[in-house]
Amino acid sequence: MKIRTLSTAVAAGLALTLISPAGPAGAASHKPRGTDSLASVLAADGAGYDRNWSDYDILDKAVRTVLAAKPGSPVAVLADGRTALTAFLPKDIAFRRLVLDLTGRKLSKEKSVFRVLAGAADVDTLEAVLLYHVVPGATITYRQAQKANGATLATALTDADLRVAVRRGAVHLRDNDPNDRDPRVIASSSDINKGNRQIAHGINRVLRPLDL
Repeated sequence: MKIRTLSTAVAAGLALTLISPAGPAGAASHKPRGTDSLASVLAADGAGYDRNWSDYDILDKAVRTVLAAKPGSPVAVLADGRTALTAFLPKDIAFRRLVLDLTGRKLSKEKSVFRVLAGAADVDTLEAVLLYHVVPGATITYRQAQKANGATLATALTDADLRVAVRRGAVHLRDNDPNDRDPRVIASSSDINKGNRQIAHGINRVLRPLDL
């Protein structure tokens, strides 16, 4: 399965440490003081799966799985509201699309989607994928992102950057898989937790740190 390729490559040499972002110009001018963490946002609708593919149950489960296995993981930064960061949050439908793309299976339950992902990717791989969705050190609003076409964002995954592409006002993220469709920031799900040091934007596909 293609997910195994990602697991092998990650295990071979990725140092999972936070690095400073090269965010879009103007991002540093926004300095919110609130300390509500994104982890609390993910857990806001309660633990467990449901039939709503537009929330973040699978992502929440992935975060909790990594932290249960590796309490000292850099992923724990999502629970530290004092640390500024911007995260791109794949909705449940994004993980469903990933499984469909990699396995050809269109699953009807969120639990089944996570079970396939967890069965195909070890904890280190899940950790790496999660870190690739985090831009540490910068609180970037959706409006700022719309003005940052061509900017490169350094993620919390070492040597794995994202590139911002703005098309007709919509913000897309170019990941390290050139053969797949770029994730798009969902405008109606942007600026989650705004006013706090940690801000997030919902996206419609999972970011890929490697070419799958």
